[in-house]
Amino acid sequence: MEKANPIEEARRYVANAEEIIKKANLDPELKIYTDSKYIKIAGDTLWKGCLIALDAVLDVRKGKGRPSIEKYKEAAGKRDRMLLAAIVAGYETMHLYMGYDGTKNKDVCNSGFAKAEAIIDRCAMLYPEPVCA
Repeated sequence: MEKANPIEEARRYVANAEEIIKKANLDPELKIYTDSKYIKIAGDTLWKGCLIALDAVLDVRKGKGRPSIEKYKEAAGKRDRMLLAAIVAGYETMHLYMGYDGTKNKDVCNSGFAKAEAIIDRCAMLYPEPVCA
């Protein structure tokens, strides 16, 4: 069985989050969503997709327990400063504003999707190319 490409898997999570957020019922006039439940789910899904991509390029899974955001930031700072900046911004928007707070603001949610794409795109640049036999 062939192991899935983590970058492609991360992009699949973003696509799933796009489907989820549609259920949040956008009020186009006010540019707000009416159901924060789906914003929270979409934000969590986006962040989990980013973690899949980050785990592919950062060595943070050593030791006991799950890695903290601090471990991701430390590892990114050593590997790629642009990735570090994307992580800091993305964590705040996707995980905190969307995932925890369930912000209904469409612009904030759009920003979360853009930040997820930025993290995944940066990871794709850093991800090793598959070895051809």
